[in-house]
Amino acid sequence: MCDDLTTADTEARTGLSRRELAALGGATMAGMLVAQEAIAAGPALSEGLVSVPATDGAIDAFFVHPARGRHPAVIMWPDIAGLREAYRAMARRLAGMGYAVIVPNQYYRSTKAPVAEKLAEWFQPATQKRLAPMIARIDGAGVARDAMALVKWLDAQPAVDRKRGVGTCGYCMTGPFTFRTAAAMPGRVKAAASFHGGGLVTDKGDSPHRMLGQARAAFLVAIARNDDARAPGEKDVLKKTFAADHLAAEVEVYPADHGWCTLDAPMYDKAQAEKAWGRLLKLLGHL
Repeated sequence: MCDDLTTADTEARTGLSRRELAALGGATMAGMLVAQEAIAAGPALSEGLVSVPATDGAIDAFFVHPARGRHPAVIMWPDIAGLREAYRAMARRLAGMGYAVIVPNQYYRSTKAPVAEKLAEWFQPATQKRLAPMIARIDGAGVARDAMALVKWLDAQPAVDRKRGVGTCGYCMTGPFTFRTAAAMPGRVKAAASFHGGGLVTDKGDSPHRMLGQARAAFLVAIARNDDARAPGEKDVLKKTFAADHLAAEVEVYPADHGWCTLDAPMYDKAQAEKAWGRLLKLLGHL
């Protein structure tokens, strides 16, 4: 996920200092415009903030879906900067394609969203210091509990087609959340996508990749080139694990840097983000 090495990579590729990266605002408007154009061309949507009962408290979240009909549900886990306008825009775009999308605040155990207004704030040392204890409160077992609570809540919504499978996608720190979501609810989660996800393969007993044997989903793993350069063997471990567990999976290293799919990211890459978006839509066809 985003860390000091990611920051150093971004500084080197953009030529901007950490302070300049933190000050970015309108520099990522290209990504937001892509989503706005897609939303405008789609069907009328219904949206709002919701509260999902969970074992560890109430998960505040953003829920959006076509105003009419029932639709397959998707859990969209936001990146390290949490639930904010960039992810609301991404959720609206996906809803416009015919999905009921929920974006949870993964930091609900500590505070309600937003924890940041844009990803650029992550590059501020004060923001990293503030989020560190919030991140520490999230563990694999907790993510699994949250996933079960979210699926249960979605299945109770009139806008959700319970006859269809549930999908999930995650970005940066929540890429591995998708593995845990699929493993926690194998009877419901049928598609899972990780975009520039960090920590998919670790040496821990509960490493996300070790959870795959419990899943019954199709997977998409889109890896950033700088993440791959740092740990080139991880993609091979993932491919072998998917094959051993007899799971359909697409594992690919993209010619883009960590964070390239997130609309407000300084490293947003429109061409590669649109490619990844297209692969996500194809994956969700499994629902």
